[in-house]
Amino acid sequence: MSDEVVMLSMLTDGLIRVLGSGLALYPPVGPTIIDIGPFALRWYGLLMAIAIITAAQIASAQVARQGQDPDDFWDMLIWVLIPGFIGARLWYVFIQSPRTEGGIGYYLRNPGEILQVWTGGIHIFGGFLFGAIALWLYCRIRHLPMLQFLDAVCLGLPLAQAIGRWGNFINQELYGPPTTLPWGLRIDAPHRIPPYNDLTQYPDSTRFHPLFLYESLWNVAGFALIFWISRRFKAQLKPGDILLLYLIWYPFGRFFIEFLRTDSWFFPGTPFNVVHVLGAIAVITASILLYRRHQKSAAFLP
Repeated sequence: MSDEVVMLSMLTDGLIRVLGSGLALYPPVGPTIIDIGPFALRWYGLLMAIAIITAAQIASAQVARQGQDPDDFWDMLIWVLIPGFIGARLWYVFIQSPRTEGGIGYYLRNPGEILQVWTGGIHIFGGFLFGAIALWLYCRIRHLPMLQFLDAVCLGLPLAQAIGRWGNFINQELYGPPTTLPWGLRIDAPHRIPPYNDLTQYPDSTRFHPLFLYESLWNVAGFALIFWISRRFKAQLKPGDILLLYLIWYPFGRFFIEFLRTDSWFFPGTPFNVVHVLGAIAVITASILLYRRHQKSAAFLP
């Protein structure tokens, strides 16, 4: 059994236990693991590190299967991760900033907190944009096949996202409107955003949609499907196809999850936001490109 399948099985088993408990979801631990002087080890950062290492191992193996040197991937990783995290944080701060009383003004008054990604608050769209630009520059400088490296990254990326979303769970963020479903998420008053911080209208017993869980499950399914396609149709796939599959799967699910977001800015008078627009563009464009690439191939035709 491959390492990827073992990791997927372990993560899935954990999700099943959570869903099968029948209890309201609530973090079993606080955000901080241990304080060492001025430094703190946080669950959010630890889970992000686990997610990155897991995805990097999968991507490195994929690079080797494509006939490339995996050392080139590990050399590239640091050059992509730093811009990726910066882009993810900037997107969150300036576009997806929480609907708190301070809003974007809070970060403008406290600029030192803008890049504090370990406190929570990053957005995959910004990370993908900045990371992709960095990867393109790296591949161009090193004369490497960019599409093959992007394929490798996008193969492991859904699993990394699935793991990383549990950092949102521990930080009590990324939740939706109130729900009576048995897997509703309990959110403490200090972590609630308006209007849910009104404990008279929304008492402690109120439970919320666990959007982090919905997205984590969607990403687990996406990883399983894309991983299977990468093996089953290996001979038919072209460089860039795994990238296109990811750009179809993830934005499609995210499009519907966004309707439940409580911390987004929506276009006035509509239930849509910027992520809806970008997600729809990504899904439609990637679908057309994938179809046109394989319109004569039986592997991708009904």
